[in-house]
Amino acid sequence: MPIWRNIEKKQFSPIYLLYGTEAFLINETKQKLIHSVLTEEEMDFNYSVYDLEETPVETALEEAETFPFMGEKKLVILHNPVFLTAERSKDKVEHNVKKLEEYVADPAPYTILVLTAPYEKLDERKKITKLLKKNAEVMEANKLHDKELKTWLRARAAANEVQIDEEALEHFLIIAGTNLMMLASEMDKLSIYARDEQRITREIVDQLTARSLEQDIFALVDKVVTGKIEGAFRIYYDLLKLNEEPIKILAVIANQFRLIYQTKELSRKGYGQQQIAGFLKVHPFRVKLAIGQSKNFSDEQLAAIMGMLADSDLQMKTSGMAKPLIVEMFLFKLQSLIK
Repeated sequence: MPIWRNIEKKQFSPIYLLYGTEAFLINETKQKLIHSVLTEEEMDFNYSVYDLEETPVETALEEAETFPFMGEKKLVILHNPVFLTAERSKDKVEHNVKKLEEYVADPAPYTILVLTAPYEKLDERKKITKLLKKNAEVMEANKLHDKELKTWLRARAAANEVQIDEEALEHFLIIAGTNLMMLASEMDKLSIYARDEQRITREIVDQLTARSLEQDIFALVDKVVTGKIEGAFRIYYDLLKLNEEPIKILAVIANQFRLIYQTKELSRKGYGQQQIAGFLKVHPFRVKLAIGQSKNFSDEQLAAIMGMLADSDLQMKTSGMAKPLIVEMFLFKLQSLIK
């Protein structure tokens, strides 16, 4: 990300606007700023944080306009500027947004002001939003699509002085999921393990990466689709050993097939991967995987599978049958259906 490169080079903007729903990216960028702008000794005197749901923006700006003490720069972070959105503020705090407009037009040269807005969209009609988009360094922190996610992971590996093979990277995303906090933690773990060879291979990914329930279910469905029913049951029994509830496993299987059905239908209507992800509000990489799986099913098969899942769910809730057996029966029926 260009904004990170400039921060690492200590090329700072007087104002940053970090907005979007990917909290991990916002927090990581904020941490990069903190560690790049201030030393540990300066933190006590030149670092301030304000929650704009509790504090008027003009109070925070008074701090921003005050000279730093025992340092060249000060860092002022403003959380939750709801006045940048079309939402009506529910709190009782009134903000002098005019004061912020004046500050954005002529910021203090010794202060770095950071606004973190955890909102999917800003109100582009508002004067303050337009001013920030024009004068601030802006980072939109929303869900990364496939290419961006891979670039981000390669950069994280490189920061740990290792490289990851393309096949290993693809496999890593399939089994680790799309939660950035989890991905960062797992990539750091792989990097430490591979530091001597400076290379992360698919074998290392397989050996060390923790799998999410959703990714285990994806692999389970994939095993059934490719006729590897023994592999599917092995995953299922492993999940039971990990004390995953059968009713939860069935629910995640249903979610996966619902996604497969929806992506197949939307693809037929001409929607692209990013459009489908936005419409269904799921990660673009999950959409990519679901599109790949959808090619193995006809419309009739998917309709039948959704019916089977509904029947299994009803059995879970109303029959006296052992719950693990209900999932087993569904898997056997699924195998027979797609042969």
